[in-house]
Amino acid sequence: MTLYTTDYLEYYLTLVGWIVHNGIWSVLVASGVFALPFIAIILQEWLKARSEGADEGNKGVLSAMRIENRVWVAIVVILFAGMPFIDVDLNTLRFDDSRSRQCQVQVPAPSDTGWSQSFTTLNHQSAKVPVWWAFMHALSRGVTGASVAAIPCGSDLRQMRMEIDATRIDDPLLAQEVADFTYDCYGPARAKLFMTRPSLDEAQMHDVSWTGSTYFITTNGYYDSYHTSTPRDGWAYDSSRDAGLAQVSSGAGYPTCRQWWNDSDIGLRARLLTEVDPGLLTRLANWAGFLSRTAVDDAVIRAIAAPRQQKLNRGSIYTDYGGQIDKTRSNIVTRVAGDIGMTIGALGLFPAMDVMRQALPMVLSFLKMALVICIPLVLVIGTYDLKSLVTISIVQFALFFVDFWFQLARWIDSTILDALYGWGWGWNRPHANFDPVMGLNNAFGDMLLNFVMATMFLVLPGFWVAALSWVGIRAGYAIQALSEGTKGSTQAGGQGAGAISGGKLK
Repeated sequence: MTLYTTDYLEYYLTLVGWIVHNGIWSVLVASGVFALPFIAIILQEWLKARSEGADEGNKGVLSAMRIENRVWVAIVVILFAGMPFIDVDLNTLRFDDSRSRQCQVQVPAPSDTGWSQSFTTLNHQSAKVPVWWAFMHALSRGVTGASVAAIPCGSDLRQMRMEIDATRIDDPLLAQEVADFTYDCYGPARAKLFMTRPSLDEAQMHDVSWTGSTYFITTNGYYDSYHTSTPRDGWAYDSSRDAGLAQVSSGAGYPTCRQWWNDSDIGLRARLLTEVDPGLLTRLANWAGFLSRTAVDDAVIRAIAAPRQQKLNRGSIYTDYGGQIDKTRSNIVTRVAGDIGMTIGALGLFPAMDVMRQALPMVLSFLKMALVICIPLVLVIGTYDLKSLVTISIVQFALFFVDFWFQLARWIDSTILDALYGWGWGWNRPHANFDPVMGLNNAFGDMLLNFVMATMFLVLPGFWVAALSWVGIRAGYAIQALSEGTKGSTQAGGQGAGAISGGKLK
């Protein structure tokens, strides 16, 4: 039977958990402790029969039948859920990359890495799995994997958005050159546009609001007419183009703004693209299939180098119950104060929530390992009761299925930006122009939604465990352990903004 895992940490901890489980079971068998529940069964049924009445004849037969039934159940539990039978190695413990392949993300298998031997044995110890727990692992992973596969594949737009927003022009000379281009080219071209007042459609009005405007580049009289005021390396002095301008010893020339921006390899556009991670550009282009690669690249350059970014909608993309329909002055003051409070709170909350999201799968893997290690002792203490076995099995399934809620929360968190800020093929969107910073410059309007989405990684699993309690399964502490396990990292992550603002990071 094949056991699947979803990441390398769980892959490793699964083997660790079963090795420790085997060791504990061996100690229980060697010491004879595993047989104590049979004595407890006899005493429980004998005392129960005595408390039910004084008819010794019938009660003796009844207690004997009860003892026999419970002993047989205990033996079955030991055979299928206690005694390890199935070997765990690289042939039966495999990395589940089905979701990765489905979403076109290639993840190397453990056998293709230098860790392959580490997962086969630990200190020359291998592990075995009882039949029932191998079945439950496969069932839990199968149901969880099928549920995750039901979530449509989508790009992680929030992560791409944050990466684009975090991209800066690291080369100070290039940053200065962008400023020079704005002064020498974009400023005069924009001024001429205002003076001539040509008829522009909505797309062109959006296009002329940044330095790399296609309209300015392709329309005669704009970037083809203006040029840099200082010589630029990479362009040789051209006596016809640069007539009347000073020659320098390096031979640098004065390219027109069109050349300065658009020339391959040496133009500003090409050099600005090198400041962006190529993988990020590829992921963004794959998502924005409704645009050409040139348009996507221009949108990214615009996000990191434009003199200003376009303002998006004002937060009216979802219903809220704040204030009144026709807001009064006090409602407006309250809303502004609330926006300021959320902005200040976001400095600590958002980094803390991001760290929590990274830590949750790690804590979940450790909880799965802890459950595996606890199984032998819980079965013995529970006197191999069938109810105890079912409860442990459902708790194990619940822990596995928590991964689905993480995936769902992440998918909604990522694709909600696509729904609210995407654009393509005639779909109606609140924002009609492609902007890779999608909503990041609309912080006040969407801040509350970000707060809510950040908490869904704990709220949704918590609701799942609460739903199990409706049928009598108490697994609440497992989710509480997720919260407790990420508390330290969350607090540390939230202190980053304060440390930076307080000048503690040198």
